[in-house]
Amino acid sequence: MDGLSASELDDLLRRFLAEDVGPGDVTTDSIVPEDAVAAAEIVAKSECVVSGLPISRRVFELLDPDLEWEDRIATGATAPPATTLARLSGRARAILTGERVALNLLQRMCGIATATRRYVDAVSGTGCRILDTRKTAPGLRTFDRAAVRDGGGTNHRAGLYDMVLVKDNHRAIAGGVRPALEKARRLAPAGMTVEVEVESEEDLREAVAGGADAILIDNQPPSTVARWVGIARSAARSPAIEASGNMRLETVRDYALAGVDSISVGALSHSVRAADISLEIRIVDAPPHPAPLPAGGARERRG
Repeated sequence: MDGLSASELDDLLRRFLAEDVGPGDVTTDSIVPEDAVAAAEIVAKSECVVSGLPISRRVFELLDPDLEWEDRIATGATAPPATTLARLSGRARAILTGERVALNLLQRMCGIATATRRYVDAVSGTGCRILDTRKTAPGLRTFDRAAVRDGGGTNHRAGLYDMVLVKDNHRAIAGGVRPALEKARRLAPAGMTVEVEVESEEDLREAVAGGADAILIDNQPPSTVARWVGIARSAARSPAIEASGNMRLETVRDYALAGVDSISVGALSHSVRAADISLEIRIVDAPPHPAPLPAGGARERRG
């Protein structure tokens, strides 16, 4: 999953469970018989784009390897309210103990996929891609990026290691766009994409003349973006062009129509509105409970 091996994913999920469960689920272990078996449904209470069911399933499987699971809807599909996303059955204690971690991840991923789909739909027909950003909660980037893909979006760089992105602070330290580009070309790994964030027409012209692979136009109105796109496209070697900066659903299509190749939207992951999803459980097999003791504590003996 996005660079994580199966064992690395399990290690991560075990850490999430350890944070929640600690030395034990005292409520469940006190109330639910150890050998009780339960069936459950995971239900979307709000409309959402589905993402994260395999992750949710794996959380439960780490607690009960014999868990039975059935997906009821495909990843990337839109689930209306009251849709059953999955059915599961297994040890009741495991289902109750894993519920919160499984749902937290599922709700977040469905929320990101749903928001992404809205942005993708908003620019439909323009050829413009919707990108994510590095504005993710630490430890959750792998899940957030998968959810963006499930919503129809495209992943930007995974981290600081797989692409050069020269931003305002880099330009300031280097002494401008051209010296920053020269240093990046000289010292970054060969063949790595070099993108430059620009905030003025002068920056833009320097980046294009310096041979940047991509230009990031940040915090400019659509009219300025359209004009700058025209300048960049007139170069002999036209770079890819990305727009960013406080993108909203109401305005994102205007930026797409300005001619950019992609639009990065930090709100997809830094301001997640979790989908409303619940787990509904019922016991299907449990050992009989002993009869309660009468008042006074000792059982009465009948002669």
